[in-house]
Amino acid sequence: MNLPSRARNGLNGVARELLRQPTVEKPRRQWVDDVVAWCRQHDIDLATRINSKALRFDTALLAQINDVLDSARLAPLGCSLSGLTSSAQAKEGMEEDKATRESPRAWRILLSLPPQPTPGLASEPRCSRDVDVRHLTLGAFGALVQVENLDSFYTFNPNISALSGYAQPLIAYRGDSHYGGGFAHLAEIWRKTRRPHLYAGDFDAKGVTLALDSGATHLLLPDMAWLSQYATPLHQPAGQLPYQRRLRQLHVSLPPQHPLRPYLTLLEKQRGLKQQWFEGELVAVGVG
Repeated sequence: MNLPSRARNGLNGVARELLRQPTVEKPRRQWVDDVVAWCRQHDIDLATRINSKALRFDTALLAQINDVLDSARLAPLGCSLSGLTSSAQAKEGMEEDKATRESPRAWRILLSLPPQPTPGLASEPRCSRDVDVRHLTLGAFGALVQVENLDSFYTFNPNISALSGYAQPLIAYRGDSHYGGGFAHLAEIWRKTRRPHLYAGDFDAKGVTLALDSGATHLLLPDMAWLSQYATPLHQPAGQLPYQRRLRQLHVSLPPQHPLRPYLTLLEKQRGLKQQWFEGELVAVGVG
C-alpha cells in the first residue's frame, strides 16, 4: 500500500513543525486516519501515541515511517512528487503519483518545419515535429505563427507574402487537450522576445478572442474585400455572442483608420469564416 499523497503532505507538514517542538498532535480525521491505516498495515506500533481523538507525532515515529518507505523503495518524507514527471518520480522511488505528476506533454508543442527527407518515408511539403519548448533557441526565429486548427496546421504554407519579411518563422499548432499547455508556455516565453506573433485561425468572435488572449500581435486573414464577399452567418453562430462584448470594447478603443476596425465591423454583423474556407493571399492585420 503506497502512502496516500494527502497523508504524505500531512506528514511533511508535521516534519516541519517538529523542527520547532518535540511533539505534534493532530486530530483523527482525513489524512491522519490514512497514516494510521498505513502504519498498521506496515506493523508500526503507534502505542500510546494514539487515542480515539488524536495521533501524537514525534521524530521517532517519523523515523520508523521513513525506514518502511526506504525498505519499500519509496520516496522519503520531505520529498514531494507533485509536479514531477514520471521519470523524475522514478528517481525518488518506486511510487508513482499520476494525479499530481507533470503531464508528459506539459512542455511539448507541435511544429511545422521544412521537409526533412527520411529513408522509408515519402517526401512531404512540410515536416511535423513534436518538440520540447525548452529546447528551442527562439532567437533563430523572426516571428511566431500560431495555427488554430490542426488540419490547417498540417497544410499551412509559410511561403506567403505576409511572412516574407520574417526570417525563419516558427510555425506552431495552438494545441488542444494534448498540446495546449505546451503552447501556453511558448506564448509566454515568446512575449518576452517582443517579436511578432501572428495568429492563423478562424475569423469569428471566439477565434479573435483566442488570438488576443494568447498575446498575438497580428491576425493572418484574407484581405477585407475578399472576406466581405465570403464571410457568412453560418460561420458565426449565436453561441459566440458572449465573445462579442469584448471585441466591441476593443473596436471603439481603436483609432478611426486602424486596419482591424473593418474586420471587427464584419464580426459585429454576425458574419465570420472558418480558417479552412480561406482562399487567396493572406494579410497580416495588427491588433495593437
